[in-house]
Amino acid sequence: MPGSLYLVPAPLDFGTDTSVPLSDVLPDATLRVAARLGHWVTENARSTRAFLNRVHATHPLAQPLQALAIQELPREVHKKGDHVAGAYDARPLLAAAVQGHDIGLASEAGMPAVADPGASVVRAAHALRIPVVPLVGPVSLLLALAASGLNGQNFAFVGYLPQQPGPRTQRLRELEALAFRTGQTQLFIETPYRNLALWQAITEGLRPETTVAVASGLTLPTANVQSRKVAAWKKEPVPVTADRPAVFLLGP
Repeated sequence: MPGSLYLVPAPLDFGTDTSVPLSDVLPDATLRVAARLGHWVTENARSTRAFLNRVHATHPLAQPLQALAIQELPREVHKKGDHVAGAYDARPLLAAAVQGHDIGLASEAGMPAVADPGASVVRAAHALRIPVVPLVGPVSLLLALAASGLNGQNFAFVGYLPQQPGPRTQRLRELEALAFRTGQTQLFIETPYRNLALWQAITEGLRPETTVAVASGLTLPTANVQSRKVAAWKKEPVPVTADRPAVFLLGP
C-alpha cells in the first residue's frame, strides 16, 4: 500500500518578528501528524526545519531533525508557480510514498498549494493513486475574506497583479467591473515591498464607492483587518507596509 500525502499548514508568522505558540493556530491532531512524518516536500527546507523544531518543543519528533528526508521544490516552481496542470511533473518527489511512507507537504506559511507552491505535488499524488489528506490550520485568504464583510458566497482569488503601473491599474479596474457586475469579491496579494505601490494604484485608480479591505498579520497579536470605501481610504493612513504580507480584497 502507498503512503499518504499530508498537506501540513504552517503558521502565518514566517518572516515576522513575532511568533505565536503553535497550539494557538494548529490543532493537536495536525501537530501530532507533523511530528511523526519522516519525509517532506517543501517550498523551503530551512523554514520547514524551523517549523519542525517548534513542533518538537511540544510534540517530540519521531526522528531526529537531521535524519528527516526533506526535498525542496525546484526554484523555477517558486518563481513561476505550479498551479497550472503540466507546469511541473512532481511524481519523482513522491517516490517514498510509492514505497509506503507517508509524506508531508509544507510551504513557508499557511496551507500549501493555496496561494503557494505545491499543487503539482498534489496532482502527482492523485496520478499515482496516493491518498491526499489536508490537515487543519490557518489559510490567510479565507481568514481575510471572513473578516472583510465582503461577499463570502461568491469570490475569486486572482493571485498577483501586474507589476507595471499601467497594466496594474487596468487589471484593478477589470476586477472592479467584475465585482460590480457579479457581486463577486476579488482577492489578491503582492510581494510586500510592492505593497505601497499597489495601495497607491488602488486609491488612485478605483471608484470612490468601491469597497476595499486589507488584512495583515492574521493570527498574530498585531493582526489588522480594515474595510472602507475608496473615498474613505483616501482620508486614512496607509494600512500596509513594505515589510509585511497582506491580503487585498475589493467588492461593491
